[in-house]
Amino acid sequence: MHTIEPFYNWRDFYIASDDDQSPFYGRLYNEFGFDHQIYNYLIHPQWDTIESSTLYLKILFVDYLEGTAIIELIGEWNDVIDNDIMLLKRQVIDKMLAHSINRFVLIGENILNFHGDIDDHYQEWYEAVADDAGWICALHFRPHVMEEMLKNNVGYYFQFNEVFNIVEWRTMRPHHLIRKIDQLVTRQIANF
Repeated sequence: MHTIEPFYNWRDFYIASDDDQSPFYGRLYNEFGFDHQIYNYLIHPQWDTIESSTLYLKILFVDYLEGTAIIELIGEWNDVIDNDIMLLKRQVIDKMLAHSINRFVLIGENILNFHGDIDDHYQEWYEAVADDAGWICALHFRPHVMEEMLKNNVGYYFQFNEVFNIVEWRTMRPHHLIRKIDQLVTRQIANF
């Protein structure tokens, strides 16, 4: 797992540690050692912690004028042990909501497992963005992870299914990805 780096091709557009509105503003990264781990596995030092023992993330892109954010995740999303949704919501999402971010893309191809618990924080997040015609999209989560999320009613709050597995997301610019997802979400809502 230590070789899995956060996606870095959008650094020309956004760097969270340089953004004074980011929860990770001013963060310095250890380029020579590994200081984070998931269970017994070291992870790349570029991932950011939310004080969970199993879930790490990287804010890849934020556009405050458009109200959009793209966040990549790694590890195990475990609401039972660490209440990861609460940590994510309180330490990252609430700070973004305060800056009028209301459309979130969560890239989950490096999420290995999901263990749900209560859905209060999901509902809270959903209601905060839905009031502003926003959305939360789960992109590239593994099928077994999506199944577990559906069993735990997260599908009510997140937009996700195979339609959102945009294979070419890495070759797109962040604005183009968000525009494409926005079109897909609009189509999903219209077909609902």
